[in-house]
Amino acid sequence: MAAPSPVLHVEGLVKVYPGGTRALDGLSFTVSEGEVYGLLGPNGAGKSTTFRIIATLLKPTSGRVVVDGVDVAASPLEARKRITYVPEEVGGYRRLTGMEYLRFVVSTYLRARGEPGRIGEALEEAVELTGLPREVLEERKMSDYSKGMKRRVQVAWALAVRPRLAILDEPTSGLDVEASYELRETIAEYARRHRVTVLLSSHNMLEVETLCTRVGFIRSGRLVAEGAPAEILEETGARNLEEAYMRLIAGSGRG
Repeated sequence: MAAPSPVLHVEGLVKVYPGGTRALDGLSFTVSEGEVYGLLGPNGAGKSTTFRIIATLLKPTSGRVVVDGVDVAASPLEARKRITYVPEEVGGYRRLTGMEYLRFVVSTYLRARGEPGRIGEALEEAVELTGLPREVLEERKMSDYSKGMKRRVQVAWALAVRPRLAILDEPTSGLDVEASYELRETIAEYARRHRVTVLLSSHNMLEVETLCTRVGFIRSGRLVAEGAPAEILEETGARNLEEAYMRLIAGSGRG
């Protein structure tokens, strides 16, 4: 069986902000089709900068990002047809109901991708993926939604349009234990069934250990370790991924 083809290739990524702050310092990694890849690190390590560059919202100082064969800096419009991005701070159009918002983003995305015939199917799938009652989606405005509800709506559409790459920054932020578990199962199942490649970040190491096929640890804009969770545990001699994180990122943890 042939190895899965790479969907995301990040090579030598450097980002220096005005004033000289170096957010990324030669970051490189590759994510294959259908993988759920976790990019992990402390606040300020460069995760959000990486996500924004991949999503074409920010230009790198140097380096290259290719999504499904498209250079995101050279062809951002083409790249956007292949990517969905849910940032950590959830938004939405406050005056729209959840259903109106889903209809707007799903139809806009699929029309841009030249797939208007999939709008109805994708919209129904997004409704199901939210896990919210239809009457809540149809009758309540997004301004009345909790952070967790907004998160469920955002992640639902980002998966339902079946991008080549879904970028999810803290996807279960604001959700309770049951909703977090259900969303993790949904992400894993979607990646497996539809070959959607997922790049995510999370501070919940149990979530990462159970969801991600591979993880990369980033510190000061550089990748310091990478592998399947089981490989990371073996290499660090840690009992769990949280302990491995502390040894790799904070340099702490004993025996």
